[in-house]
Amino acid sequence: MNSLSGRFLILTTIFVMLAEILIFVPSIARFREDFLQNRLERAQIASLALLADDMLAEDLEAELLANAGVYNVVLRRDEVRQLMLSSPIPEQIVTTFDLRDASPWVLIRDAMARIFTAENEVIRVIGEPVKGAGLLIEVTIDSTPLRMAMIDYGLRILGLSFVISIITASLLFLAVRVVLVKPIKSVVGYMQRYASAPEDARGIISPNSKVTELREAEEALQMLQTDLTQALKQRERLAQLGGAVAKVSHDLRNILTSAQLFTDRIEASDDPLVRRMAPKLVNSITRAVSLCESTLAFGRAEEPAPTLNLVRLRDIAEDVAASEQLAVADACVEITNEVPEDLVVRADPEQIFRVILNLVRNGRQALVSSGKPGKVTITGCEFQDNWCIEVRDTGPGLPPKAQENLFTPFQGGVRKGGSGLGLAISQELVRGHGGDLVLKETSSEGTTFEIRLPRGDGTF
Repeated sequence: MNSLSGRFLILTTIFVMLAEILIFVPSIARFREDFLQNRLERAQIASLALLADDMLAEDLEAELLANAGVYNVVLRRDEVRQLMLSSPIPEQIVTTFDLRDASPWVLIRDAMARIFTAENEVIRVIGEPVKGAGLLIEVTIDSTPLRMAMIDYGLRILGLSFVISIITASLLFLAVRVVLVKPIKSVVGYMQRYASAPEDARGIISPNSKVTELREAEEALQMLQTDLTQALKQRERLAQLGGAVAKVSHDLRNILTSAQLFTDRIEASDDPLVRRMAPKLVNSITRAVSLCESTLAFGRAEEPAPTLNLVRLRDIAEDVAASEQLAVADACVEITNEVPEDLVVRADPEQIFRVILNLVRNGRQALVSSGKPGKVTITGCEFQDNWCIEVRDTGPGLPPKAQENLFTPFQGGVRKGGSGLGLAISQELVRGHGGDLVLKETSSEGTTFEIRLPRGDGTF
């Protein structure tokens, strides 16, 4: 019964039985009232014999009382209370029930009390005579016949309720299977078929349900499958293209590296024109080699998952600053490390070194390109939920076009001849740590990038 329809069958049966039980209690109370009213009417009919003949034989009187199911009958007519029929009462009268002014709650209370009282009691019942034959009629009866009749009636009601609940639940079970379960299984079948062969367009669902909610689910699934199929095809084409580009870049890099070796001899030429053009040729070849190397790095398999350890961020920043400072020995660019001595972060030291190095190098190159002196600063701080690392330069800022595609491969390049892969790779590495790399601010005063690393629970 773990299926949706099976559980629905059980729940429906339970709910119908609960509803029947709620009906059962007032129904039993109504049956008890009708039973006592019937005794009063039969007692009133029996008393008519005395009205026709003032003197009745004892045998006839006993027979009338036995047929009415009472011990005695008292009738009040014209404010006069008259004992019409009587017989010996075996026990003392325990309680009296007046049916004339009894509220529904009183009737239910008395009925439940009678059901759970097993011993026989002699009770007095008062009601109104039928046909206006007097002011009231009063009888004395045993409680056992009343209780047995109530139990018999209750069992029949419960049995009928059980049959009704089974029939109702079965019909609802069939309805749920047809209206809900079958369409849901159809949707699941499409999902399983699509999962086994996402490139097969025949596995994409065709919405046909007439139920609004299910049709909306089918349409959403169709849109998802269509988009995913297109994305998979595009990714496959890009993978094939990337493989081809990587092969071309590899061979081209080797060719350009060889050409780069010859430039040293060209610079030593006695021809003034050759010597003047040689630096431009060297710069062009260097940029081409750099582009090939970046393309090969980006085209390799995905970066491995980071090996997280607690590392001193200042040591990593110091390595980055020392490495980049060598490249700007002749330029007026200062690389400063302002990371606190005691700041420890949870990261892969090699990957976070690459990220910070790329950001510092971008800042340094922006300052060199501007021809003005400036500074690149590495800072870090700790918050309750994360660590923040900032790389700030005093360069000319990023142009609007570069900001739009800042982290897009081959489109986010800022400097002339750049590949636009550095920031894309850096963001991928940071996201592998569960963090993010964002452009915090940029203006004519400078640019600031922020690395956010989550603190997590400190386990690794």
